[in-house]
Amino acid sequence: MRARLMTMMVIVLLVSTLVTNCTPTPTQAPTPTKEAAAPTEEAAPTEAPPPPAPEFIEVGASIPLTGKYGALGAMVKPGYEYAVQDINDKGGVYVKEYDAQIPIRLTIYDDESDPTKAVSKLETLYSEQNVVAYLGGAASDMHAATAAIAEKNKVPYLGIAFALYAIHQQGYQYLFSPFPKSPAQARDVFEILNAEIPEGERPTKVAIFQETTDWGIELAGLWKENAAQYGYEVVVHEQYAPRSEDFSDMILKAKQAGAEMLLAVPNPPDGIAMFKQMSELGWTPKFSLIIRAPENITWGETMGTVGDYVTIFPGWHHGEKFPGVEELNAKYQAEFGRPADLLTGPAYACVQILADAIERAGTLDRDAIRDAIAATDMTTVVGPVTFNADGTGNVLNPLIQWQNGQQELVWPKDHATADLLYPAPPFEER
Repeated sequence: MRARLMTMMVIVLLVSTLVTNCTPTPTQAPTPTKEAAAPTEEAAPTEAPPPPAPEFIEVGASIPLTGKYGALGAMVKPGYEYAVQDINDKGGVYVKEYDAQIPIRLTIYDDESDPTKAVSKLETLYSEQNVVAYLGGAASDMHAATAAIAEKNKVPYLGIAFALYAIHQQGYQYLFSPFPKSPAQARDVFEILNAEIPEGERPTKVAIFQETTDWGIELAGLWKENAAQYGYEVVVHEQYAPRSEDFSDMILKAKQAGAEMLLAVPNPPDGIAMFKQMSELGWTPKFSLIIRAPENITWGETMGTVGDYVTIFPGWHHGEKFPGVEELNAKYQAEFGRPADLLTGPAYACVQILADAIERAGTLDRDAIRDAIAATDMTTVVGPVTFNADGTGNVLNPLIQWQNGQQELVWPKDHATADLLYPAPPFEER
């Protein structure tokens, strides 16, 4: 019985072992791996929209349209207006700050050739129009007054029709003038004569009729200095006040001294009186450089043959071969029946320079525009223009001569419309 019990136990143990070995071992469920999140695109920073653009770029000018400098202002005004019109016809000036093209609005006042009124006009333009730039008028004494206001108000100022160098020696930072200055005018007249006229035929005896103004004094001094340097002799140096009526004493002194050349910067009424009296008194210089008075087309109409052979340094001539001159002449011809006048081109160039500076500045901030003007390096209707640190422009200084009642460009040769006529025949033989 006992043996039998043992046998039964062994069998039970064997069966248990077999059952254990035959049961499949449970497999541990794999731990789910966390999938990496799909990379999300980084949101681009949102650029702030540009501020609303102003309706206009405000620019102002005070010009002598009446008074003693009215003839000069009449040439300046169309140049400004034509340039603004041409720019606005193309949509205006692109200003990056607003990402928009903005037209120029030019406000012009007549200062009546009165420096005090010109100053008042510029203050009005600043306070009421909030102008970003000034465009100057005409004549050195007018600019001497208005350039100071531009400096006070820290408004960029572009001006032509003045050659007074002293204005640029006052440390002004906002004054720019793409126009020849006295040092160039005093030097170039002798450079041209020495290049164009054989040594034995040059008008070496010089008379200077000096207007008692800042510009007259400045230029007379430079003429004397350059005359000695280039081999010329000043035999007469006379002074007169603006609006003088009698020049006979000066003329007779020049005639008696054998002066062959006359240098002067009279305003238009004085220049007309001067040459009429020269004709009456029988003194005909072989060469005359008369800056300012003969610049307007009315010189030829008023003076007839007496006004011929006179030369000028007016800063420009419609015969120059620069981009845009032909189009400017066509526009002027359509309105006035002649090519653009001598000061119209430089005025047009002022607006070209301003528009270019505003676009490069990318803002209507006055200081940024000032800095951009200072960095100007472009070609305008007056040719290539850059500026020196004192605001004077590096520009061409063409010599023009009245011939047969017309203004002819006689230097430089590559732009000339006629040869220099020399010597001038006596008044009575014309």
